[in-house]
Amino acid sequence: MANYFPENFRWGASSSAFQIEGGWDEGGKGMTVADFNSFKRSAVQADSKVASDFYHHWNEDIDLMKEMGMKTYRFSIAWARIIPDGDGEVNEEGVEFYNKVINKLLENGIEPFITLYHFDLPYALVEKYNGWEARDCAYAFAKYAKVCFESFGDRVKFWQVHNEQNLMMRVDERMNITEEDEVKKEKIRAQMDYHMFLAHALATNLCHEIIKDGKIGPAVSSTVTYPMSNKPEDVWSARMNNQFKTDYCLDMHYYGQYPGYYMAYLKEQDMVPVMLEGDEEILKSAKMDFIALNYYRTLTTRYLPADENHPKGKRIEGFNEVDYDMYGYWKIEKNENLKATEYGAQIDPVGLRIVLNEYWNKYHLPLIITENGMGTADVLTEDGKVHDQYRIDYMASHIKAIGDAIEDGVDVMGYCPWSVMDLLSSHQGFKKRYGMVYVNRTDMDLKDLARIKKDSFYWYQEVIKNNGSNL
Repeated sequence: MANYFPENFRWGASSSAFQIEGGWDEGGKGMTVADFNSFKRSAVQADSKVASDFYHHWNEDIDLMKEMGMKTYRFSIAWARIIPDGDGEVNEEGVEFYNKVINKLLENGIEPFITLYHFDLPYALVEKYNGWEARDCAYAFAKYAKVCFESFGDRVKFWQVHNEQNLMMRVDERMNITEEDEVKKEKIRAQMDYHMFLAHALATNLCHEIIKDGKIGPAVSSTVTYPMSNKPEDVWSARMNNQFKTDYCLDMHYYGQYPGYYMAYLKEQDMVPVMLEGDEEILKSAKMDFIALNYYRTLTTRYLPADENHPKGKRIEGFNEVDYDMYGYWKIEKNENLKATEYGAQIDPVGLRIVLNEYWNKYHLPLIITENGMGTADVLTEDGKVHDQYRIDYMASHIKAIGDAIEDGVDVMGYCPWSVMDLLSSHQGFKKRYGMVYVNRTDMDLKDLARIKKDSFYWYQEVIKNNGSNL
C-alpha cells in the first residue's frame, strides 16, 4: 500500500496494570476490585497475583519493546500501587516503581502513554462507600491523578483518564454493583457513570494545570453498528445502539453535558443522577486533547419494539452485559457477512475505517487506536515457536484500514494494539492470548514465565521499521 502514515506515527502496543504486572500485594500495593474479582476464579484460571509478572520482569520486557521497535508504550498505573487505600497516604515505593519503568522507556526511545484507571479501583474505596456510587470517589481519583501528574508529568506528556468507561459501566462486576433490584441497580449505575464523568473532568483540568504541554483524553470502547436491513426502524436501531453505548460518553466528555436523547432516557427511566451546583462548569471547562479508541468488532441490530410486558428501556432478561438488547430500541443479530474469532468477536477492518471517520468528522480531534487485537489460544511448538499468522492477518487488515482513514483525511496519530505480550484475560485467564510475545505459563502452572517472540513480533517489527509501507 502507499505509505499514508506520517513520520511521527506512534507505532506501539498496550497493556494494563492488573493484567500484566502481578506483584499484587508487593511494594505496598493495596488490593483492587480487579484483584478481588480475579481471586473469585482462582480455582479454575489464572488470577492477578502473578499475571505476566511484569513487576519483576519490567527491565527485560522493555528491552523486548525496544527490539520490536516500539515508539510508544500505552500502559496503566495501578491506583492502589500509588495510594493503597485509594485516598490516603501516597506509597513512595509504588511511585518509584513507575519512575523506573518510565525512565527505562525513555532511555530506549519509547514514549510512555499512561492510562490512569483501567478497571482496578482500590478495593478500600468499595468498602468505604461502594466506590463510584459516592461523589467522594471522584475527589479521591482527582487526588490520585494529581499525584501522578506531579510525580511523572515532567517526563510523561500523554495521558488517558479512564479506560473504556462506557463499557466498564455495563459490567456489574467491574463496577462492584451487587444490587439485585433492577430499578435500583440502574439508578446506581447512572450515578456511578456521572461521578466518573466528573472525575474525568477534574483530572483533565489538573493535567492542563500541572503539566506543561500535557495532553489528555478518554479511551472509549468504540461501537460501530450496522442495520439488519434498510428498514428505517432498523437504521434507527443501529444508530441508537451506537449512541447509548459509546457516543453519549464522548459527547459528555466533549460538550460537558448529556446529549438530549440520553437525558430523555434517564428522565423516562427515573434515573437522572444527582448533580450539584458548579458541576456543569467543571464538566464544560474540561477540554480533551485527543480521542483514544479501542476497536475489536462491529455489531448489527434490528428494531426491537416495546409492548405491555416489555416497556421501552427494559433490557432483555439474562442480557449480555456488554452487548445487551433493549426493548423499544434494538436487538443485536449476527452479521452473516463477517467471520468471527473463536470468542465471537466479528472481524471487520472496514468498521475501523468507518469509526475513525465518524469520530474525526464529529469532533475534529486527533485519534489514536489504543486497543485492537485477536484473542485466541496460541500453540507453542516443540521447538519453541508460535506461528500466529492469523494474528498477523488480523493486524495487517486493520492497519491497512487505518491507512485508508488517513487518506480519507482523518488525523490518526498512532496504533497501539492489544497486547504487547500475553497477559491475564479477565474471563479466560491465559487461555485467550493477545500478545506478540508469548508468556510461558498456563492458568494453573507458572512454568518459567519465559518471554518467547511470536511470528507476529517479527512481522510487526518490520511494519514499524518500514512505517507501514510494506503492507
